[in-house]
This record gives sequence, C-alpha cells and structure tokens, in this order.
Amino acid sequence: MKTICIQDLTVRDGNQSLLATRMEREDILTLAAALDKVGYHSMEVWGGATFDSAYRFLNQSSWDILRDIRKVAPNTKLSMLLRGQNIVGYRHYDNDILERFIRLTIENGIDIIRCFDALNDIENIRHAFSYVKKYNAHLQAAIAYTVSPVHSNEYYIDLVKKYEELDADSICIKDMSGIISPENAGELVRTLK
Repeated sequence: MKTICIQDLTVRDGNQSLLATRMEREDILTLAAALDKVGYHSMEVWGGATFDSAYRFLNQSSWDILRDIRKVAPNTKLSMLLRGQNIVGYRHYDNDILERFIRLTIENGIDIIRCFDALNDIENIRHAFSYVKKYNAHLQAAIAYTVSPVHSNEYYIDLVKKYEELDADSICIKDMSGIISPENAGELVRTLK
C-alpha cells in the first residue's frame, strides 16, 4: 500500500475559509510554530486568496510571511495551493510569470505545490506541473471533486492517468464544496487505487 500522508490546512484554508483571510502575520507564525510540533507530513500555509489578501487588506508581504513561516516551522514540509495558470490570482498569467513565481515560491520555502484547476482542465495546469518538476518540488495534483452526470469515478480515473503522465508525485482529492460523503470518498479512493 502506498503511504497516506496527513497535511494540515489550518494556516491556509482555515485562514481563507473561516477567517476571511484576515489572520495577521504574528498569529500565522504562532500557529505555524505550534503545528510544526504535531508531526504532520506537511502544512498548507500559502496560496489561494491568502497571497493577495495579505497585501490588500493587511498591508503585509506574503513573501515575508512565507519566509518567516519556514523559519518557525523547520520540521514540517510546507505546501501551497496553486491555481494553475492563474497562479494565486484571478486571471491567466503568461508562462514566464508562472515559471518565475513557482521558482521563487520554492526558493522561499515551499516544498509541495498542490496544483489544481477548478474545472480539471489539463491545459490550465500543464505548464505549472512542468515548472514544479523543473525546480524539484513535490507536485501534488489535485482532483477538483464535484457531482454531476459527467463526473463519475471513470472520469476521475482518466484524470489521474493524465496526472501520472505529467509526472505528478501525489494525488489529492480537493473537495472545495464539502460535498463528498465518506462512502463516496472511500469508493473513489478504492477505484483510483
């Protein structure tokens, strides 16, 4: 059996989804330092809306926060959420910007990049996958889970096969809407295995 790793999402998704991305640097660092002692495989600490919110609403540098998290959490791999060609923004960026962003992200402390497209569009994540691999980070390819007549287990199997062809290191089921039941999750994981 392959290893199942536990990744804590409190610093990124807890901040984004529960606290409207208003956690300030001091609180983030206190939390990251405490979580570093738990023994998680990784902590997702950056990306998504937390990147621009630090600048827009808190007048804080996301890059400085990332570097400081790396200092206070030396024992745990750091992960981020990347929206493919949209990076952490709300529009498509060209490949030069995408590559530079990924390189700098890794240089500043990120070990694992969890990359997804909300519509599971391979073309929107293909270049991001290649740059993550080029700069030697762990590429975690995320399935954007949803329920529809199109989104069957067979659909997800085909998607994961494409992720494997693009050299993903691990697969994540991203249930953004909180709609997967334990039974469906178990069935999907068994099917993917």
